[in-house]
Amino acid sequence: MPKFSYRAINAKGRPIRGVIAAANESDLSSRLEEGGLALIDCKEMSEKASGIVNIFAKKIKIRDLVQMFVHLEQLQKAGVPLLEGLSDVRDTTEAPRLRDIMSDVYREVAEGQSFSAALARHPTVFENIFVSLIAAGEETGNMVTSFGQVIRHLKWVDAMRSKIKKATRYPKVLLVVITGVVYVMMVQVVPQIVSFLKDMNMKLPVQTRALIATSDFMGKYAIYIILGMILFYILFKIGRVISEGFRYYTDYMFLNAPVSGNLIRKISLAQFCSTFGILFSSGLEILKCLDAAKLTVTNLVLTGALATVRERVQEGFALSDSMAKSGEFPTLVTRMVKVGEESGNLTGVLEQVTEFYDRDVNDAIDAMIQMIEPTMTVIMGLIVLWIAAAVFGPIYNNLGKMTS
Repeated sequence: MPKFSYRAINAKGRPIRGVIAAANESDLSSRLEEGGLALIDCKEMSEKASGIVNIFAKKIKIRDLVQMFVHLEQLQKAGVPLLEGLSDVRDTTEAPRLRDIMSDVYREVAEGQSFSAALARHPTVFENIFVSLIAAGEETGNMVTSFGQVIRHLKWVDAMRSKIKKATRYPKVLLVVITGVVYVMMVQVVPQIVSFLKDMNMKLPVQTRALIATSDFMGKYAIYIILGMILFYILFKIGRVISEGFRYYTDYMFLNAPVSGNLIRKISLAQFCSTFGILFSSGLEILKCLDAAKLTVTNLVLTGALATVRERVQEGFALSDSMAKSGEFPTLVTRMVKVGEESGNLTGVLEQVTEFYDRDVNDAIDAMIQMIEPTMTVIMGLIVLWIAAAVFGPIYNNLGKMTS
């Protein structure tokens, strides 16, 4: 079905733009009218143009998805049929892109598609875990529980992303500040301070000559250094996209980095355990849980280890034994999973494992931030000490010679 780029106005007279699939312009107008919009004009989009729009379209916020699924959960509890609930969600959502997507979902469900299949047609918005949980609810007839599990997962993902931003924001800000301070000192301050030292025709110590050389170098080549760093970053990103071997090698380096590597491992495994636990508690078979949960891990080294876990489970080995053989899960976690298997309470144990990783990730992020601040302070202090020694050292020595 073709997609149309449209302009419309809502009930308040405000202009609305979006992209929606429809059979023709008449069908598009009908769909917009169902959503309380009046069509102004539209244009059919080619597949290439549609793909470009999807790439640059405004990302749907997790909180919009949480609000949507909470809405559906409450309507299901009240006994409202799913199709009517989807219509209500489509008409009330404030995010334009989500409204267009839910219009497509509503149409497909109205035409006989399952809700999970309709969501699966929008993988950039509804991840595989959403489709799996909704499909499990459709099989059991308990959509309220499925919606609740989706909401819990979305809230967990939102909290985890906040933790990741917290872990990366502080170092980035400090790095930018220190780089800016060093640049200003080397290019603006140091040349003015040491200019008179060059005119004194005195033998300068090593630290002073090094400071002058560094200042001259940065003054002449700073722009090239910045451009080189930007070019390196672009080539690095391109290399990770086009070469799986390069991506695996860099993922291995990141995973084994002194401080950040441990944090990357914990965050990735926390995402895996949370997704696996939610899917398993929904009644999905273990191999499907492993397949879906593995998709949440982006590090290729860990993905390979989790693929090995899946293969061993398929061969008949216990999950705890497979996790232990992978070498990526802490001993405490594998023991907890083993206890869950033996007691028949694997769901409860997986929830405890997720809580364990949540605390572990929080502790790791706090520890890293606490370590970064004094480290950056020491680096800045050493730079200031170097400049002071390089500037005042020769002056002190010259005054000593004059008094003697």
